[in-house]
Amino acid sequence: MKQVFSKVVLASGLVMGLAAGAVQAQNVKPDAKRGETLYTQGDAQRGILACVACHGEKGNSVIAMYPHVAGLPAGYVVSQLKKFQIPAGQTKAARMNADGSPTAMTAIVGQMTDADMNDLAAYIAQQKLEKPAFAKEAANLDFVHRGREIWRAGIPSRNVPACASCHGADGKGMPEQFPFLSGQHPEYILAQLQAFAEGHRTHGGTENMMGTIANRMSNADMKAVADYAAGVR
Repeated sequence: MKQVFSKVVLASGLVMGLAAGAVQAQNVKPDAKRGETLYTQGDAQRGILACVACHGEKGNSVIAMYPHVAGLPAGYVVSQLKKFQIPAGQTKAARMNADGSPTAMTAIVGQMTDADMNDLAAYIAQQKLEKPAFAKEAANLDFVHRGREIWRAGIPSRNVPACASCHGADGKGMPEQFPFLSGQHPEYILAQLQAFAEGHRTHGGTENMMGTIANRMSNADMKAVADYAAGVR
């Protein structure tokens, strides 16, 4: 009987120890310095490429197809990185390219641990957007007017809400929920709207709100509002 009791106590202690370890792991503070190393150097042994190659120094991208990430809230960065991963039992990620093909991020993020993502996000959140993009069609007044109209008032006839209602009048977004669009590359914004519209990006807000919205917009409308969003301040 004593032996049985001892085994029960031992097992209970083991379970409690594992539970305490799990809690402790969850409470580990993200290491921004390690995140910087991942961002600038990657981890070749695990197939994690350096983020700087596409997203630029300190998150300031100089390539239009890759977004600025400098200053994005850590929680938002982590949530988006997870969307590039392919969930168990499924064949594709929630974030795909506009044509339905896998993004380059899927292979990279597939090798990351939660700690990697949290550390990387902590570093990114500390950076500042120093090289914002601008609207490229500022001289086209009709184009600007249409983009501003959609940004401020939406398209009521198609039940498209104003972009500013979530991304802010100045395009700064809502931390942890909706990203900043001010200063983002217009080409990137357009590509994301198209991916949402085609059903290849399936996580935009509650019940994929962005997918529904983008699907109601014409390509011309998407181009106009993407360009306007990049230049709004």
